[in-house]
Amino acid sequence: MTNQLTKRSQDYSKWYNEIVIKSGLAEFSGIRGFMIIKPYGYSLWEIMKEKLDQMLKKSGHENVYFPLLIPKSIFSKEKKHTKILSEGCAVVTHYKLIKNKKKEFIIDKESRLEEELVIRPTSESIIWKTYKNWIQSYRDLPILLNQWGNVLRWEMRTRLFLRTNEFLWQEGHTAHSTQEEAIEEAEKILNIYTNFSEKILGIPVLQGIKPHTDKFYGSEKTYCIEAIMQDGKSLQIGTSHFLGQNFSKAFDVQFTNKNGKKEYVWSTSWGVSTRLIGGLIMTHSDDKGLILPPKVAPIQIVIIPIYQNKEKFDIIDDMVKKIVKIFEKEKIRVKYDNIKTLTPGWKFHEYEMKGVPIRINIGEDEVENKKVEVFRRDTREKMYLSWIDLKSSIIELLDNIQKNIYKKALDRTQKFLIKSDSYQDFKKIINNHGGFVLAHWDGTKNTVKKIQEETEATIRCIPFAFEREKGKCIYSGKPSFQRVIFSKSY
Repeated sequence: MTNQLTKRSQDYSKWYNEIVIKSGLAEFSGIRGFMIIKPYGYSLWEIMKEKLDQMLKKSGHENVYFPLLIPKSIFSKEKKHTKILSEGCAVVTHYKLIKNKKKEFIIDKESRLEEELVIRPTSESIIWKTYKNWIQSYRDLPILLNQWGNVLRWEMRTRLFLRTNEFLWQEGHTAHSTQEEAIEEAEKILNIYTNFSEKILGIPVLQGIKPHTDKFYGSEKTYCIEAIMQDGKSLQIGTSHFLGQNFSKAFDVQFTNKNGKKEYVWSTSWGVSTRLIGGLIMTHSDDKGLILPPKVAPIQIVIIPIYQNKEKFDIIDDMVKKIVKIFEKEKIRVKYDNIKTLTPGWKFHEYEMKGVPIRINIGEDEVENKKVEVFRRDTREKMYLSWIDLKSSIIELLDNIQKNIYKKALDRTQKFLIKSDSYQDFKKIINNHGGFVLAHWDGTKNTVKKIQEETEATIRCIPFAFEREKGKCIYSGKPSFQRVIFSKSY
């Protein structure tokens, strides 16, 4: 396999898969739809997880863990929820394997379970079954819980990180005494996700609400954040659902209010997943490999010694170790790559592919002149920094790289945000340019279906950032009271 990546302009999908594999984030497992997240990719996920977890805990949420397997009778309680999720469920029917005469393992038919168990595609059902035991009075509310784990949903078409049968995620599940409090919670989470995406991942997003034709089954409202990728397609970054009283009624979860009357509990659920890693790749990376925002990069700085003999190496090694201590004291994630069996040129390419924000090269000249050669991954610029000012210069540079990566993505997003009032114009934009197309919609499922059949574009959200305005549906010509965001999507 060549070290060169396929160019984005040539084959965007192939470019994406090559980056995932060549940068060491993940690889195919040999089981369709399942991937292996490699150490570098898992380190990235751990950092993302840690930062989002801190934000959720700061807002009053606690972590919890519920079972992976859900009895089918419990899973089936909320009918609208079950209807859609059941189409992609994996179900455990037996609990034992035995050997046949050919010494092959087969299912022991005698070990059939009394009740089949669904491998969780999401946890609303098992959690609300539990909440029935936990909630009796208004004093028991609110409950603000979050779970980190994995889920399983069968997918027809799979792509590393973006759409896999099994994926890692967090799912929040909250219970409230009033409708207003639950809606406020769902909106608060949407803002947390937005801040995380923009300030930590450097991914600009549009906030909005899903149309009634595309909301989460079992919810009253689905809030979402959408991001535009470099190829002009949209990626749903996260969702937050106001569930109303649908699950509390399905599981008969009631509480006694302050007036002594029984009421059904109000609720929310919300989540983001390892899909974020796919979004990170497609938002920032280039034809040379990954570009990672410093705030989540597993390695923020790599230091590479350049020498010709052992005597020179010892001098360089002493200087590098002093620099490493300075960075580690500042809690900067630094790697000193002094492996002697690999050439500097190989290392340059490797860390560029991995998207390490800053590479520092130190050779004989650098030691003598008390300076270092610095390469920044986002712009591919080289500069020299003095040994004296190195700590402050590097901290400032990391901050500048984070800001530059976000600004570049924000500028692209704004260029991809286009208004359209003509269906012919709309089709040209979607097919030739891509992006977020702001257009009027008559509110019917039939119109959405026709537009998708003809252009592959769907409604991504009804955006909050734009005021409602009257107009005519771009497809049917019928009255419309607002523009929605259309886009092709992942």
